[in-house]
Amino acid sequence: MSIQRRRFIAAIGAGALAGAAGCAGSGVDDDRPAVSGESLTLTTTTSTYDTGLLDEIHTDFEGMYGASVDAIAQGTGAALESARNGDSDVVMVHARGLEDEFMRNGYGINRRDLMFNDFVVVGPEDDPAGIGGASSATEALTAIADAEATFVSRGDSSGTHTKELNLWAAAGTEPGGEWYQETGTGMGEALNIATQQGAYTLSDRGTFISQRSAIDLVVLVQGPIEDGPEILANPYGIMAVNPGVHDSVNYDLAMAYIGWITSPGVQAAISEYQVNGEQLFFPEAVSENPDFRQYVPEGWNGDASEA
Repeated sequence: MSIQRRRFIAAIGAGALAGAAGCAGSGVDDDRPAVSGESLTLTTTTSTYDTGLLDEIHTDFEGMYGASVDAIAQGTGAALESARNGDSDVVMVHARGLEDEFMRNGYGINRRDLMFNDFVVVGPEDDPAGIGGASSATEALTAIADAEATFVSRGDSSGTHTKELNLWAAAGTEPGGEWYQETGTGMGEALNIATQQGAYTLSDRGTFISQRSAIDLVVLVQGPIEDGPEILANPYGIMAVNPGVHDSVNYDLAMAYIGWITSPGVQAAISEYQVNGEQLFFPEAVSENPDFRQYVPEGWNGDASEA
């Protein structure tokens, strides 16, 4: 591990690291993978960390490869910035526009669709802006702005914050004023603040479900999983950091990790992971109609035969 990488991980703090156990012992075993005893640095969104998903599945990877995973939870923007700086080997995020930019600029390689859930607009049960059951996310946000009802924004360039800003733009509304509070926090803390303020916020469904017992908020606008608007879809992708840009990255282990997490067995484990009896993530790497293309930008509909 490079000195720069060690300093980065130390700066994040031990509390942000998950699944660092599982390194192989000192005995020699010719059947062990070549990456045995190595460490993979994964920068990822707070939602995959806060929901407990990574703790649940990483034990399998660490046992299979004899390698450890340092999972560093950040907003999508920060996770991609860490990867751009060569401070991670692989990145798992959920803001497709930012992912495409990362790939176009040559920092990433082997992007794969991984899983999805959706976003929901949550708020106090008394719903002062009257958005409950709205079929349009943009109309709901417009109603919140018109009522100047308190709205908590993560304000952290995360995937959720990026989606929120896109929704405000689609609604033709520029949020601001005392009713609009930017916290610069992860999703779990933003939900806590919204509870304390009796406020609305945008949340990914997985984090909301995992935190629901500790907060006093209800889903007022559903995403597409519950037949809500498609604009609230929340796909996740995974990419290796390009070793041609940063030769210090552990590319072999990153590629092993991508192959592992998109495999049928682990995709099934993602599907089966529940909190309080509810599914949090839905696999997308394995389907009845698999797409064998490694990477195409979002919205690209060209024919692969066209050069």
